[in-house]
Amino acid sequence: MSVNDSRKAVVLVSGGLDSATVLAHARAEGCACYCLTFDYGQRHRVELEAARRVAASLGAADHRVVRLDLSWMGGSALTDLSIPVPEKPSEGIPVTYVPARNTVFLSIALGWAEVQGAQDIFIGANAVDYSGYPDCRPEYMEAFERLANLATRAAVEGRRVRVRTPLMQMRKADIIREGVRLGVDYSLTSSCYQPDAAGRACGACDSCRLRAAGFRAAGVPDPASYARPPAV
Repeated sequence: MSVNDSRKAVVLVSGGLDSATVLAHARAEGCACYCLTFDYGQRHRVELEAARRVAASLGAADHRVVRLDLSWMGGSALTDLSIPVPEKPSEGIPVTYVPARNTVFLSIALGWAEVQGAQDIFIGANAVDYSGYPDCRPEYMEAFERLANLATRAAVEGRRVRVRTPLMQMRKADIIREGVRLGVDYSLTSSCYQPDAAGRACGACDSCRLRAAGFRAAGVPDPASYARPPAV
């Protein structure tokens, strides 16, 4: 797919399989992709290198890793090492939810999109096979898009911003099949919330279970290296 340099998109890339797929989707639309990854004090820092690999393999026009420490506020097992990552499904919103994370990330993406002249912001949010985070719901994304088009000079001057969530209503298996169709190399991705020192996925956290179940349902081998077989 040829890339249209005049059609720019900012793409949030975490290093996981959803963001890799959404980056491939934006590229398939012909967008020149400006990728953002956040080093926010997460315990699973292995995803930062995964994001670099993914962005490079999918031909990002630019890739920035933004340092933005959220660990000082705590409140999440992903940023507070004193809170264990749960190894069983939990009811309600899990402790791996990071307060206001997508609002912070999308706000920075919005600023960069305005500077770059990009009218699309892509994020791999999903409201089907997901952990129940409130800032992944379609109504949240719609609300943020409304805010974006009130808050920026670009929108006031007629260049509206769209928050693009092409994976929102897809099952994890369908996301994986779509990524395979688009040429995503999932061996470059990392999904685990608590990988070991060798970078192997734990196989027990919510993210590992969702990933493994998705690959199984898709009929596609999961290239991740697990310290123990995922409970799916």
